[in-house]
Amino acid sequence: QVQLVESGGGLVQPGGSLRLSCTASGSVFSFNGMGWFRQAPGKEREEVAVLDGGGGTRYADSVKDRFTISKGNAKNTVSLQMTGLRPEDTAVYYCTTWFYVDYRTPSQAWGQGTQVTVSS
Repeated sequence: QVQLVESGGGLVQPGGSLRLSCTASGSVFSFNGMGWFRQAPGKEREEVAVLDGGGGTRYADSVKDRFTISKGNAKNTVSLQMTGLRPEDTAVYYCTTWFYVDYRTPSQAWGQGTQVTVSS
């Protein structure tokens, strides 16, 4: 069973910054990438940023040049540095990880989510 622990959400003014962190733990064959999704009220969950197993990154167009995803110093940790925050960034942010249960069975796990509110 994989567990994800997120931290760093909160209330920030427009133009401000926040840093989210997430650590994955559990008995798996291998971890293969981590990322962040978000879900605003009344909207579907959307991908925000992904750090894939090869170290590559991808971002939603709406956050490019403002958000940066990076590998943390601790094992299986990822951070999301968010700058230039806008009211439309307000959402519950979910950490996710892709992993292999065994050598051929992929799976995915989700954190419980952390609220990010951008408001003056």
